[in-house]
Amino acid sequence: MNRFFRDAVGGPLCPQGSVVCIGAFDGLHLGHRALVGRAVAHARALGVPAVALGFEPLPREFFARGEHPPRLMLPRAKLEGLHALGCDSVGLLRFDAKLASMPAQAFVRDVLVERLSAREVWVGPGFRFGNARGGDIALLQALGAEHGFVAHSIDPVHCSDGERVSSTRIRAALVEGDFAHAAKLLGRPYAIAGHVVHGRQLGRTLGYPTANLRYGGKAPALRGIYASWVHGVTDAPWPSVSSFGTRPTVDGIEPLLEAHLFDFEGDLYGRRIEVEFVARLRDEEKFPDLPSLVAQMHRDDAQARAILIQTQQRASA
Repeated sequence: MNRFFRDAVGGPLCPQGSVVCIGAFDGLHLGHRALVGRAVAHARALGVPAVALGFEPLPREFFARGEHPPRLMLPRAKLEGLHALGCDSVGLLRFDAKLASMPAQAFVRDVLVERLSAREVWVGPGFRFGNARGGDIALLQALGAEHGFVAHSIDPVHCSDGERVSSTRIRAALVEGDFAHAAKLLGRPYAIAGHVVHGRQLGRTLGYPTANLRYGGKAPALRGIYASWVHGVTDAPWPSVSSFGTRPTVDGIEPLLEAHLFDFEGDLYGRRIEVEFVARLRDEEKFPDLPSLVAQMHRDDAQARAILIQTQQRASA
């Protein structure tokens, strides 16, 4: 059963009971995976559905003033990832003024008890919930005793070198172009997936056709030019150079991920692909004219090819 829901209030979704894990789940890093894994294991032992409960937009996006804070993962990728980790149902609740003002006690009653019939609730370290973040694990446990469920908080997850895993640390690593560090915290290489959409086709006229992915109006955690692999074209990843940003030379506005697949011929429109970032080449910049831009694209192409060849050689050594 792969169920998806958005409403905080409504009829019961799990009348036989459930085990619920709650979090932002931005990136689905090793900490998130430990939390989900605990909930799924207990749900299987109890014979009830495992439910992952998150929010869209993210609360920090809702409360942000001005430019939205960067995020690691789009909602669809989060949904697919949570189902792949074993969650039977995923709720990405609409985080709006009504939900933001809901008292912690009402959230427990309306969502965890009436909507999900929770028997266990699992949260991460430092969990807060309810209006003005007034609820914590102690309140959740006290309310659980009243309503017939037990609440648990997992300990922070650390890497083998002792570093604590967090979405904040991953965002910082991506900004610095340290993809090996980001992968260590994520448990996998950082990548962005989506369906290829039509663009202005300027790249094609310049000799660099691209497969374009939109970022859903969200703020990406990285911007610039990158050596990359594209998955989903053939069985093997395809070498590429990717640009992620607003394309200042051509007065772009919306962040767009553009991947130029080396020596590729074919139509990818509508195909779902995944762009894996390998190395950061440079910042996005505005060029005085298109010939200057094309000259830099030639240099980016050569640099990305060299990096990806070295990456393959190290992997096969």
